[in-house]
Amino acid sequence: MGPLTRKSFLVSLLIFVVVIMVASVDVGARNTSISGLTLGFYKKTCPRAETIVRDTVAKYMSRAPSLAAPLLRMHFHDCFVRGCDASVLLNTTNSNEAAEKDAIPNVTLRGYQVIDAAKAELEKQCPHVVSCADILALVARDAVDMLGGPRWSVPTGRRDGMVSILNEALANLPPPFANLERLKSSFASKGLNVKDLVLLSGAHTIGTSHCPVFSNRIYNFTVNVDVDPSLDKSYAQQLKTKCKPRDNGSKIVEMDPGSFRTFDNHYYVNLKKRRGLFASDAALLTDPTTMALVNSAAMDSTSSWFLFEFGRSMEKMGRIGVLTGNEGQIRRQCALVN
Repeated sequence: MGPLTRKSFLVSLLIFVVVIMVASVDVGARNTSISGLTLGFYKKTCPRAETIVRDTVAKYMSRAPSLAAPLLRMHFHDCFVRGCDASVLLNTTNSNEAAEKDAIPNVTLRGYQVIDAAKAELEKQCPHVVSCADILALVARDAVDMLGGPRWSVPTGRRDGMVSILNEALANLPPPFANLERLKSSFASKGLNVKDLVLLSGAHTIGTSHCPVFSNRIYNFTVNVDVDPSLDKSYAQQLKTKCKPRDNGSKIVEMDPGSFRTFDNHYYVNLKKRRGLFASDAALLTDPTTMALVNSAAMDSTSSWFLFEFGRSMEKMGRIGVLTGNEGQIRRQCALVN
């Protein structure tokens, strides 16, 4: 090896080593701290925190597996308004204006007793340490996991917000009648992309909905058209047998017929058949990019791709607007500011 060649070799080797070192630092940084959050944040201050949360979820899920969907939805509704700060858990009181919990999209939320039970036990074991925001993020993950879904990483260290405003929920939560442009805009405002939109919509693979939420698709869709033409005719007829005109909201239907208690890719299979329950579901078929993602998820025979990618999008969503460090507070009761 000549002098020039040796020099070139040494320079290349040095560059290679530096690149590897930078990559290692970058990976380490991503694994240990994300948006001020850290995996195992309570390892020293409350070592059993995540176990206590999981045990609480298991206790309630053993009696009512259907709680998984509303608990997952609660986390989503929390993160999309003021970030993942547990503001959705706060009650309206005489000293504040109407809270998010009382907004129309949130009045059907349920599962608060799971959050409160986990918090009560954590306050016994580690008083004033674990935030309600972290509890909600962990509960959503554990509930999905117990229904056969993915178990994604949940970095912790969130702190609780002290403000909850009803009108902010109305302004920030994408409605079930939203078209694709509105959905993309809503998700983009939270730092989420089109792929996240399609994947997080897959949460509709579990749970139920009240008839009035989608009844405009099966009755008097327009002046001249009774049923939304983007809805499969036979599916629309099935919905009509369950939901009558002027239903008062007492009737519910499965969001993913035949698979609403199993966390899998069946939602996308139904969606391709034009059997998405909400207009916002059908909107995913109106664009080549979102349609391609729907196809990828639907063709995933083992649901492995969908489950993995859903977990990644959930972890990303769980970082929206988090309060950390000295921001916010650690509530003693999740429904009330200290």
